[in-house]
Formats: sequence, C-alpha cells, structure tokens
Amino acid sequence: TCSVIVPSREIHSLAKSTHTNNTMFRSTLHKLITPTTFKHHTTHNLCLSASTSIKSASFHTNQLLRVKSKVVNSLDEAVDGVQSGQTLLVGGFGLCGTPHRLIEGIRDTKAKDLTVVSNNCGVDDWGLGVLLQTRQIKRMISSYVGENATFEKQYLSGELEVELTPQGTLAEKLRAGGAGIPAFYTPTAVGTVIQDGGFPIKMTKEGDVEIGSEPRETRVFEGKTFLMERAITGDVALIKAWRADTEGNIQFRGTARNFNPMCAAAAKFCIAEVEEIVEPGTIKPEDVHLAGIFVDRIYKPESYEKKIERLTTFKEEVNESGKKATYEDLNNREKIVRRAALEFEDGMYVNLGIGIPTMASNYLPEGVRITLQSENGVLGMGPYPKKGKADADLINAGKETITTIPGSSIFDSAESFAMIRGRHMNLTILGALQVATNGDLANWIIPGKMVKGMGGACDLVSSGTRVVVTMEHTARGKPKILNTCTLPLTGKRCVDRIITELAVIDVDPSRGLILKEIAPGVSVEEVKEKTEAPLIVDPDVKTMKYAGIDVQ
Repeated sequence: TCSVIVPSREIHSLAKSTHTNNTMFRSTLHKLITPTTFKHHTTHNLCLSASTSIKSASFHTNQLLRVKSKVVNSLDEAVDGVQSGQTLLVGGFGLCGTPHRLIEGIRDTKAKDLTVVSNNCGVDDWGLGVLLQTRQIKRMISSYVGENATFEKQYLSGELEVELTPQGTLAEKLRAGGAGIPAFYTPTAVGTVIQDGGFPIKMTKEGDVEIGSEPRETRVFEGKTFLMERAITGDVALIKAWRADTEGNIQFRGTARNFNPMCAAAAKFCIAEVEEIVEPGTIKPEDVHLAGIFVDRIYKPESYEKKIERLTTFKEEVNESGKKATYEDLNNREKIVRRAALEFEDGMYVNLGIGIPTMASNYLPEGVRITLQSENGVLGMGPYPKKGKADADLINAGKETITTIPGSSIFDSAESFAMIRGRHMNLTILGALQVATNGDLANWIIPGKMVKGMGGACDLVSSGTRVVVTMEHTARGKPKILNTCTLPLTGKRCVDRIITELAVIDVDPSRGLILKEIAPGVSVEEVKEKTEAPLIVDPDVKTMKYAGIDVQ
C-alpha cells in the first residue's frame, strides 16, 4: 500500500471516469506525482493497494504529501517546491541539530519574504544566518538572538521583522500546532511586555515602532493569571537528525533533538537532513524518536560538517604555590560564584543560567549532589569534556560543549519546559540586568542598544520554583537593585534572593528587601549606598561565606 497526494482537479477528473481500470489509474497517478506536487494547496489523500478500485478509493482533504519513496538523492530535489512567502519551521538550538545543508538549499532557490520559526538564527555565516545575509527572511519568530550580529543589526535598523517569544512558549506553540490544539494557557511572561503587547516587531530606521506585538488574552485559574498563546503551524519543516529509515522513522543524537520533533509535526511538509539512511527494522520501534508519519522527504548529504559554537573543555585547577585559595585571591565574579554554590542542597534538580550561575556547579559543597537540567533538553549534565573529546551534539543552553553522566536523560525542548513549567525543578539561578524591590526581574534587553532575547528565562522565573539572581551590585557605578525596573521585565515578583559581590539580599513579598549577609570588609552603609531600593537590615546580618574558602 502507498499513500499519495495529487492535485484535486486531477483526482476529480480520474474519479469521474468509471471505466478507468486499476492499471491505468495507477499509471496516471505516477505521472502526476512529482517533487513539486506539494505546491498545490488543495489536495486529496488517496490510499492505493492492488485491490483498490476507483469506486472504493477513499479521498480525504489533507495537506500532507505521501510519495512512493521518501528518499531523494540531491539537494535540489530535497528543497524543490519551497516558495517565496512560505512559513518555514526550522529545528536546531544554536548550531546543534541545525539542518545547514537544507538551509543552503533554500538559499539557492532564491525564495524570499520567508517567515522562519526557529529558536535562534544561527551565526552570521552558518545555519539560518546564511538566509539573513541574502535578505531572504522577512520575519523571524525566535526566542534568542544571541551572538548573531547580522540578526541584531537588521532588527534594530528595521530591515527584519522579529517576534521574540519565550523559549518554552515557542516549543509549546509548535507542539500544540502539531497536535491540532489551536491555543493554550501558560503562566510564562504574565505581567511583561508579552502580555501587554506593543513590543516592536518591526522598527523604522529612526527607531520608532512600525509593527507592534499583539496583547495576549488572559484568564485566571485557581487565583493565578495565565496568558493565552496561539499555536504555530507552517508550510515546510526543515529538520536535522542522526539517522532515518526509508519509512521516515527518525533518531536524533544527543541534544540535537531540541526543537526538531515539534517542527516536523507542526508543518504541512517535513524535509529531514540526516547523516545515515537505514532499512526499515534497523531502528527498533521503541528507539524511534520521531515517527515516519511526520516525515515526508529524507536527504543525506554527501558530506556534512558539524560546527561547535562554544568549544568548552575541562581545565584542572592548579595552584602552583600549593596553597589553598583565599578570599583575597578572588575577583568579584569568583566571589559571587562561590557564594552561589552554597545555595545547593543535596538531591536538588537545578537549572543554571549562562555564565556565573553555570560556574557555581564547579564548587559543590562536600557531600552535596545535584542534578543539572538544561532547557535545550538534558537532565544530568556532567563536567565539560576533556580536550579533544568534545561532541558537537552535546551542548548546554549556553551552547557550551558538555558531557553526560550515568543516570542522564535527553529529550526534546517541549518536554524540557514541561519539567520547568510543571514545577519539577527545585532551584533556578540566573543573571540579571535589574531587580526591583518587589522581586521584579529584567535581564534580556536594553531597548535600542542590546537585543539578546529572553531565551528560557521567562519560563524559568514564572514556574514558581525558587529563583536566585547572581549579578554584580552595580553597573558602571550605577545601582542595579532598584525601586522599580526601568527595562522590559522578564518576570513579575519572581526573585527570592539576590547574590552580589557585596551582599546577599532576600526578597520578602510583604516587607521588601532584607539584607541577610555582607562580604568581608564591606559595611552595611556601603551596601545601602550602592542600592537604590530601601534595605531592611536583618538584626542577625552575617558575613558571607564561600564554597572552598575559609573566611576569617
């Protein structure tokens, strides 16, 4: 049995002829089916077998194309039919699991005015960054701009439309789209510009808002406000996988799974770039990560390259003097890192943000074991790999190379954020640009100057999990702990504790900011002077301690 799609007008013409025999019918269908058939928007799904007659053939309106063979032999065949103005759903996280060859194929089609849905946009010369350089993308729907200078420049200059969407919300929008669910409610981004609307999707060259985001509908469940988010579907999905069988059953490798499965399911037509093609049965049914029903075309490049965005390796700390590090040896960053490490308790599931938070896991107190979760789809991160052992298919949310440990698990981005939104995590530590008296947090954008995107931060801080912020106390001499945040918010009333090089400050929902600890040699007056928001000094304020450091 094979299942195919042909244009409706051709099906109707054939169906009217009651004298057409099965052989002629099948022959005519094979002539009709070409790699560009999916250009037709109104199609019918027809199942044929040796015993199928015209009268018994079942026709169902369907947007999917089922061809006799899913495997194509050239890049041109792989992307044939992609047209200007279409919506592409593209898998990948950073450069991991990115269908780079297919993206190059899209570039060569010259298709333009594309709407592209992807977590990020690669880098300037790799991944979706290639399509930015050729000006083929009209609108990006993403969670993170990252270090793509072209992306940021085109957005700020008004050349590119950008819908910045929280990473977990983006994953769920795609998952819902593929599942036929038109909308859902989420606690993510309540009280932020995502809820209020008006955030610039397109800017004028003068920096004004030409197109603003739409406000979200809200609803209260059990006393808590939720936003309604609409699902995302697309015309074509481009995904990257490790291997596929000829039926389209897919296996991913490492953290390259990320957004790929959701993109495949949410598109009308899915093209998979793979490293290996095997015969049916080679992949055990229970080892299939993405079922063949979601995959329409399979392409294996003659050669491929995997790039690593941030090659990070394990470095042994060697103190040439043979002496144990002291407080005086630490810079401000190291002080924050080692104090943050004391927040860990044995048995915790923890999500750590990029930079200082991630470094804190290197200084676990003795007897404390934690399980690190990364929102790109891994639970149980190990240390950085040793030199020469890095794997491009194993990265963390900061795009750094990592290892796994016994007991680790890997999953897609939608499942990852289900862990986060579902309050299965015990602790989140992340950085900040500003924190307000009431615990409001801003950490993802400086309008008109820096646009990095919120990534998964909005999801992490809205889940109800304990949130600890690590940051330097001031920026260029100006306080970062304020009466009210002046930058767009990541989350409302979400911060539980602030750790800086000067102090540890708790956020009390009813009282405000409580000064709990101060650094050695730092006075209460100095902390107050460098904090805009009023501080309540705990009667039992203590001297800060640090993992692995003896403080006199």
